[in-house]
Amino acid sequence: MADSLLFNPRTYDPAQFDPETRRLLRATVDWFEDRGKRRLIEDYRSRAWLADFLAFAAKEGLFATFLTPASAARDNDRRWDTARIAALNEIFGFYGLDYWYAWQVTILGLGPVWQSDNAAARTRAAELLTQGEVFAFGLSEKTHGADIYSTDMLLTPDGNGGFTAEGSKYYIGNGNAAGLVSVFGRRTDIEGPDGYVFFAADSRHPAYHLVKNVVDSSKYVSEFRLENYPVGPDDVLHTGRAAFDAALNTVNVGKFNLCTASIGICEHAMYEAVTHAHTRILYGRPVTAFPHVRRELADAYVRLVGMKLFSDRAVDYFRSASPDDRRYLLFNPMTKMKVTTEGEKVIDLMWDVIAAKGFEKDTYFAQAAVEIRGLPKLEGTVHVNLALILKFMRNHLLNPAEFAPVPTRLDAADDTFLFEQGPARGLGSVRFHDWRPAYDAYAGVPNVARFREQADALCEFVTTAAPDEEQSRDLDLLLAVGQLFALVVHGQLILEQARLTDLDEDVLDELFSVLVRDFSAFAVELHGKDSATADQQRWALGAVRRPVIDEARSGRVWERVEALAGVYEMAP
Repeated sequence: MADSLLFNPRTYDPAQFDPETRRLLRATVDWFEDRGKRRLIEDYRSRAWLADFLAFAAKEGLFATFLTPASAARDNDRRWDTARIAALNEIFGFYGLDYWYAWQVTILGLGPVWQSDNAAARTRAAELLTQGEVFAFGLSEKTHGADIYSTDMLLTPDGNGGFTAEGSKYYIGNGNAAGLVSVFGRRTDIEGPDGYVFFAADSRHPAYHLVKNVVDSSKYVSEFRLENYPVGPDDVLHTGRAAFDAALNTVNVGKFNLCTASIGICEHAMYEAVTHAHTRILYGRPVTAFPHVRRELADAYVRLVGMKLFSDRAVDYFRSASPDDRRYLLFNPMTKMKVTTEGEKVIDLMWDVIAAKGFEKDTYFAQAAVEIRGLPKLEGTVHVNLALILKFMRNHLLNPAEFAPVPTRLDAADDTFLFEQGPARGLGSVRFHDWRPAYDAYAGVPNVARFREQADALCEFVTTAAPDEEQSRDLDLLLAVGQLFALVVHGQLILEQARLTDLDEDVLDELFSVLVRDFSAFAVELHGKDSATADQQRWALGAVRRPVIDEARSGRVWERVEALAGVYEMAP
C-alpha cells in the first residue's frame, strides 16, 4: 500500500531496530499523539517553551540514549547511531520543527565535546544528558554570522592556565536553557589559527547573560553575552587548528539532520492535503478529479519518496565512513541542500491544491508551510552547500575508484568516525564509486534511461564546455551547474536505495519523469546565464529532454496517492 512508504503514526513499527530503540521511538510517537493536535497547534501559536516535551525526553532518557557515544556511555543502549537518529528526526519533524530544533542544536552543542580529548568535559556532558539537559552550539555572531575566521569572542589568559572570555554570540538555539554551551572564540595573545579555542560554558553561570530570543517562536534562538566569564582548563575543548576543524566537523554531523526533519514535515502535511482535496467538492466533483490536481499531488508524492530514498541511503555512507572513505562529504551537503529544497517543492505543490486551507489556524499545514522554509537556510545556505558540492563534481562524474559495496546500515553500532573526522580539508581529493551501475540496473525503466542521457550529457559538458578560469569566479553560473550535478547524485542514491528496498517501478519511473523535467529546467537556466558561452548555450539546449509519458503508469501512481486520503489524522 502507498502508506508503507510514508511514516504513519497509526501503523508505525520500527522493527528494524533493537528493542530499546523501538520502545523509545514508539514512546515518542505516543507522547505526541496523546497530547493531540489542538495542544500541538496551540503551543506553536503561543510560542510556548518546550518544558513538557523536555520533561518527557528526560524521563525516558531519550537524548541520553540517542546522543551519548558508547565510549562515554553507562549502558549498552547508549550510542551515536545515525540510523536511529534519522528516524527520530523524522518523527520530530512530523509533529513540529520546534521539537526537532531543541534536539538538533543539542546535537551541534555535543559535537565539539565528543570530538574532544577533555575527559572531564566528556564526563560532564554525559551526566548532563542523563539529567535531561539540552546543549547549545555557540558559533555564530551578530556581525559575522558563521564566519569563524572573524570571531569576536575573545579569551584573555588569566595566568593560571585558564582564560577570561568576553564577547557575544547570536542565533544560538537553546541558549536560554543549555547545561553546556560549546563556544568558539580566539585568544587575545596568539594571532591566526593557532589562537582558536572551543570551550564549554554554562547558561546558568552569573557571567553568562541571556539577551533575548531573536525569533518569534518556541524555538529559543538566543543572543547571549559573556562578561568576564571564567574558563578553566576543564572547560577547554579544543585549541588551535583543532578548534577550527571541530567547528566544521560538527556542522558535518548536524547538517544531515535537516533532511529527515524536512521529510517528517512533508509527510504530515501530505496526509492533510490529500484528505482535504479528496473530500472537497467543486463543480460537483472531488477536487482530486481535476487532472492538474492529480499531477501536482502525484509529483509531490514521488518527490517525497525520492527524499526518503536518498536520505536513507546517505545514512549508510555516513555510518560506513572512514579516513579512506569520505564519500559522505558529498552526500552530506546533498541531504542538506537537495532534500530540503525538494521539501519546499513538495509543500508548494500541495499548497497550490489546497489553497486557502493551507492558511487555516487549526491545520498542521499552516505551520509546515512556514517551517519548511527554514531548513534549507540552516547549517549553511543552499548557495554555500551547492558551492561545496561542486568541489566533488569532476571526481564523481569522471574519475571513479573501487570501493567495496556499502550495505544497508541498520545495525546497533556506534558511529565513532563522525567524531574522528580529522582535518577539514582535502575535499578535491575525495574519490567515489562509479555512479553508472546504479543507473544501469534500471536501464529498462523508461524515465531512468531518459535521465541517464542527461547525466551522460553532463559528463560531456565537464570535459568539453566546463567553465574556464574567469567563469569559475562567476558563482551565479557555477550554481546552475551545481544544480545539474546535484540531480545526478540525487538520482544515483535513489536508485541504489530502490534496488535495496525493491521499490515499485511505477513509482520510480514517475519520480524520474520529474527529475528529467528538473534537469531540463536547470539546463535552460544555464542557457540564460549572462556569462554562458556559445558552446555552453548549445550544450544546455541539447540536454533538454521530454519525459516518457505513460498514462497507465501515472494512473497507478495516482491510486497510491489517492489511497492516502483519510489514512491518518492526528487526534484532537
